Amino acid sequence: MAVFVMGHKSPDTDSVTAAVAFAELQKALGVDAVPCRQGDPNPETELAFKKFGVPMPELMTDVTGKQYMLVDHSDIKQAPDNWDKGELLAVVDHHKIGDITTASPIFFCAMPVGCTGTVLYKLYTDMFKKPIDSKVAGLMLSAILSDTVLFKSPTCTPDDKAAAEALAKIAGISDIKAWGLELAKAKSSVEGVPPMDLIHRDYKDFNMSGKTVGIGQLELVSLSQVSNDLKCAIMDNLQKMKVDGNRHSVFLMLTDTMEKEGTELLAVTDDPSVVEKAFGKKLEGNSVWLPGVMSRKKQMVPPLEKAFAS
Repeated sequence: MAVFVMGHKSPDTDSVTAAVAFAELQKALGVDAVPCRQGDPNPETELAFKKFGVPMPELMTDVTGKQYMLVDHSDIKQAPDNWDKGELLAVVDHHKIGDITTASPIFFCAMPVGCTGTVLYKLYTDMFKKPIDSKVAGLMLSAILSDTVLFKSPTCTPDDKAAAEALAKIAGISDIKAWGLELAKAKSSVEGVPPMDLIHRDYKDFNMSGKTVGIGQLELVSLSQVSNDLKCAIMDNLQKMKVDGNRHSVFLMLTDTMEKEGTELLAVTDDPSVVEKAFGKKLEGNSVWLPGVMSRKKQMVPPLEKAFAS
């Protein structure tokens, strides 16, 4: 029986590449594993798969009657449809433990590192002692560079850097920084992309004290890539998402990764005070500049969760 391996909705590079890497590890362990994705790949992800000549995983959003494994998340709101009508066998992640539960014990591995790719590197080399295919190593390296923002993110650890260096050797990448910059440019491409697609490029819904809160992140080489007209169009779409999804708040992080190294936070919310509670700064209109904020996982979600709980 096939076991399907998948990351979260609105997949980023780590989510899709981790599905491939964990599926390959499962195959090495004798499991008929099939990597999947829960949405369309972003330009950065497409570049990585093209670079290393790996087929894009198939699309799957419903796991009714299927055995499956999750990577890069364990939250119900990010999980496949009817997650409770299939059989979850494993979770590999680098985020906080989510709200998915199981009736039986499963393999669960979460580590406080910057990328699921780093967790998988440790599983390959330390726990299961299996070789990593050069193409898969290239995908894992790409994910680490993406999730750690070329090692600039506060989520980045020495383990991420060590894994990236080892994976680069396996993949035949001599200049890690050059490949990381190429990925960053692809990730930050906005020209001709519909505003809603930009919001969903890396978007997740969270349950914060019983309220649905959406947080997207658009990583940019420079904030100047987003014109005022585009920003207005994005705000209109954030408002639509809030209403259509019955969300309390929807936030979009416009993260400048190269020049200013911070985030302009766009917000549509029933309670603007949550932003001040979380970050100590009031919204100016519908946005606020947060210097040094690069990570949704470490610098955005925890303070917002605390603010919603207060």
